Amino acid sequence: MEVYELLSRNIGVVFVEPETPGNVGFLARAMKNFGLQNLILINPCSLEDEAYYQAMHARDLVEDAIIYQTLDEMIENLEPDFLVGTTGVPGGSYNVDRIPLRPSQLASAINPSSRTFILFGREGDGLSNRELGLCDMVVSIPTDREYPIMNITHAAAIIFYEIFKKRDFDCEGLEDASGVEKKLLVDEMDEILSLIDIPPHKERVASRVFRNVTGRAFRTAREDHTLKGVLRRIKNRMKE
Repeated sequence: MEVYELLSRNIGVVFVEPETPGNVGFLARAMKNFGLQNLILINPCSLEDEAYYQAMHARDLVEDAIIYQTLDEMIENLEPDFLVGTTGVPGGSYNVDRIPLRPSQLASAINPSSRTFILFGREGDGLSNRELGLCDMVVSIPTDREYPIMNITHAAAIIFYEIFKKRDFDCEGLEDASGVEKKLLVDEMDEILSLIDIPPHKERVASRVFRNVTGRAFRTAREDHTLKGVLRRIKNRMKE
């Protein structure tokens, strides 16, 4: 299967609690421009005629959208390999949930064979810290400081463009670690963190930083297997 087809099939676009039907239509339209098929809506507003009108030739994406009441429900049911959050308010050393990648960095790291879901938040408030905390990585678009927040569909189009502007990905070779393998690796680190004497808030930050670093790495299944083995040996030695 060609890279373009893999990306189109495996990328999911998740709109969390959209407030206006028109933006749902515009987002579907941006998706169609880049061949994306999977629209997922979390607790959306009523999809009135405006949603279908603004979607234009992407009306079928709105009609076929999968709807869940909560983000947790969506994750449990669809089990994506990677979750990518988006934010117009990037963080730093003291807000590790919002340490961002640029769209071009995401495009370079993403594997077409992985089921990667990109989350876009509410028009007014975006994604919460808790929702971003569920993500493996966060993407932010550099903008002018005087007016940094972009319309969701404009931001989506930029991110989609960065992903699809290079279609010469090499899909052959080792497969990326699955969502299950990724979780097992994080669980091993969390067990190690529970064995050392650090305050609970620092334990949470350390766990989040580990998820940030390993999530951005897009490891192969072989790499995950090796890392889990090393962490397991460290954990067992600590328990002795």
